[in-house]
Amino acid sequence: MTQVFREDGVVVPVTRVQAGPCVITQVKTQEKEGANAVQVGFGTQKTFRLTNPIKGHLKDIKVDNNSNLTVRHLHDFRNDNDLKHGDVLTVDMFEAGEKVEVTGKSKGKGFQGVVKRHGFHGSPASHGHKDQLRMPGSIGATDAARVFKGTRMGGHTGDEQVTVKNLEVVEIDDKNNEILIKGAIPGARNGLVYIYTGEGKIEIKAEEPQVEEKPASAEAPADKPEEKIETPVEEKIEESKEDPKVEEPEAEDKKEEEKPVEEPKVEEKKEDVPAEEVKETK
Repeated sequence: MTQVFREDGVVVPVTRVQAGPCVITQVKTQEKEGANAVQVGFGTQKTFRLTNPIKGHLKDIKVDNNSNLTVRHLHDFRNDNDLKHGDVLTVDMFEAGEKVEVTGKSKGKGFQGVVKRHGFHGSPASHGHKDQLRMPGSIGATDAARVFKGTRMGGHTGDEQVTVKNLEVVEIDDKNNEILIKGAIPGARNGLVYIYTGEGKIEIKAEEPQVEEKPASAEAPADKPEEKIETPVEEKIEESKEDPKVEEPEAEDKKEEEKPVEEPKVEEKKEDVPAEEVKETK
């Protein structure tokens, strides 16, 4: 246990309980299993410790996305909510100030006498009561010659299921999946308890897919290479006919400059650009 301070400065004794995450390992129906219930798994353990039937039952249940880890404790709860296999339950279901009841197994105290087990006051400590201070005394009449059922006597104490109701939820820690419950709850430290609420509906929040943001300095993906459009050989030859490139010779005399430049013939151009060479340049 520990203690917290309210806003008005009042100290409240609380018990810190780790309540999740819990996973729905099985959904039971009235038609198949005879009751509408869900099986909830909690805790962590290694899968190699399980028997083969339990391994098959928990094959889809992982802890921290690790296939070598699975849940440790399994328990059935009556359920009218629309829950599915694999849903995760967290402390978000509870609210501060809500009343809950906690069920757990009390501490085992071994064999105890009637004073500690049932609260007997004991015998007087003087005036002829030697060694009778914590004795149970007479257990009834001798006529029946037997011990009546339910007679309070010494015996094994503790280690039994106990339920405490009307406990207040003081604070909820979403980050660590912890609940601070006012007062004491049954069970020893690190014991397993079950928390119930009288009313309410369980809502599973769907996780939004996380989109990774790329930094501004990230390199852009390489562009796809441009597709080259191949043209037939004849078209290339015709294009070269329309715009032939003619090199003007250097002027030796004025007469040679005045001479018109002769246009190349088609036959000569075909010889310059044969079809085989054009195909190779594609």
